[in-house]
Amino acid sequence: MPPTLASLVQHSALKLTVRAGADRLDQPVRWAHASELADPVPYMEGGELLLVTATNLDAENPEAMRRYVRRLADAGVVGLGFAVGVNYDDVPQPLIDAGEEAGLPILEVPRRTPFLAIAKAVSSEIAADQYRAVTAGFEAQRDLTRAALAGDGPAELLTRLAAQVDGWAALYDASGAVVAVAPDWAARRAARLTPDVERLRERPAPASVVVGGTDDRVELQTLGTGRRARGALAVGTGSALGTAERYAVHSAVALLTLTTARSRSLQGAEQRLGAAVLRMLLAGQPDHARAVAGDLYGGLLDAPFRLLIAEATEPSTPALLGEAMEAAASRAGETLLTVPEGERLVVLAADGGAAVAACTAYAEAQDERTPRDQKTSEEGEVVVGLSAPAGPIAVSAAYKQAEQALSVARRRGRALVEHEELAAGSVLPLLADDAVRAFADGMLRALYEHDAKGRGDLVASLRAWLSHHGQWDAAAADLGVHRHTLRYRMRRVEEILGRSLDDPDVRMELWLALKATGSPSTP
Repeated sequence: MPPTLASLVQHSALKLTVRAGADRLDQPVRWAHASELADPVPYMEGGELLLVTATNLDAENPEAMRRYVRRLADAGVVGLGFAVGVNYDDVPQPLIDAGEEAGLPILEVPRRTPFLAIAKAVSSEIAADQYRAVTAGFEAQRDLTRAALAGDGPAELLTRLAAQVDGWAALYDASGAVVAVAPDWAARRAARLTPDVERLRERPAPASVVVGGTDDRVELQTLGTGRRARGALAVGTGSALGTAERYAVHSAVALLTLTTARSRSLQGAEQRLGAAVLRMLLAGQPDHARAVAGDLYGGLLDAPFRLLIAEATEPSTPALLGEAMEAAASRAGETLLTVPEGERLVVLAADGGAAVAACTAYAEAQDERTPRDQKTSEEGEVVVGLSAPAGPIAVSAAYKQAEQALSVARRRGRALVEHEELAAGSVLPLLADDAVRAFADGMLRALYEHDAKGRGDLVASLRAWLSHHGQWDAAAADLGVHRHTLRYRMRRVEEILGRSLDDPDVRMELWLALKATGSPSTP
């Protein structure tokens, strides 16, 4: 505790006597300062014990003392030490009355007690308090370090930090989700701060902010040494942190940052192992992949999983999606295999698990933020292709499914497409691609030019013939012409295109070209 008026009064060598404001002696004293100015307020900072001999004061004037004491009290001066035996034999009654009225303690300083002795006593107590705070801070640092080295995760460190600050503490991951909290009763309070953590994460690291009121003060500080925060620490207390508590918080931030960095290093090693496992699976070596995966990824390969591929124009975007999936998997106790591939991210996640759900939610939120007709390729938003459920022997097929779904998502301007949508839907939406339309226009251009000169309806005839699977009578009836006329037109189509309609590939290409160009079905 810093020195107070009470501790100075109790100091046996000073022999101070309380003459007014005995009920306000618990005020902390920041410094002791002597001034004989009639108005020393401009030179005060607040928290001082002002020492005077009343050389320039009209101490017997009640009105003058009332104004003088009121200005001192309003300036934050915590007490007035009045030296007797210099200009006055006793503390003047008007000064005592003004002190009682303003609530400013008046201390009588005997002649044998020099002001310097009081200043030294205050300075010594301040130094002793700072030493105690630093000592307590170092002890807190050792205590927190022992908790961090115990290997029990952040929970024990947060428990000891909460005890050090007489409050609560919570750890958040990079997505803003609560990872751990101590004591347990603070979990709900910590969860309500997620929006504040997300806003703090947007600021350049390191960053901190204070939220809440005087009775529920919470400090938020980012964790990590890079440009982006790797997490955040919340410390809730009933009042502002003291020196010792501040040491404890700073130590916790440093230790959690080191833990986070170590976790990132371990994560890097896990990703390299995961990349090896993925390569073996893609090469059709599930048994070797299981042996390499061991306990780290082995459980993931024992149940159906999904393979997803995420990419974007901004490299950081897939990383943010990966962090959201990792946070969800961690909370659910799931295993997740993530492999960065340049600007892509390949992930194996449990089918129906929390990580896949987090990916879907991330994509849906992105689609809601940016409607399809407003998207641009420069926005750097994530695009994801998700395979059907698969097992270790079908990873190669799942990878192709995810790439196909990713290609469709890119064309349709959607954040995520699942392969099941392609299998259950129609192939026609895929023909909306500009390259497909360009191919179709080129393939049919000669027929359009022929019909434009009024020499026949080859395009409509071709569509009718193909739609009836080459049945002459049915197609001719649709067109309202004789079947011999239709046969002649189909020979002209072959002559103009230089391709045989007996070839099923040619018939397929022509049908898709007609679909892509939206050619009418009637002449």
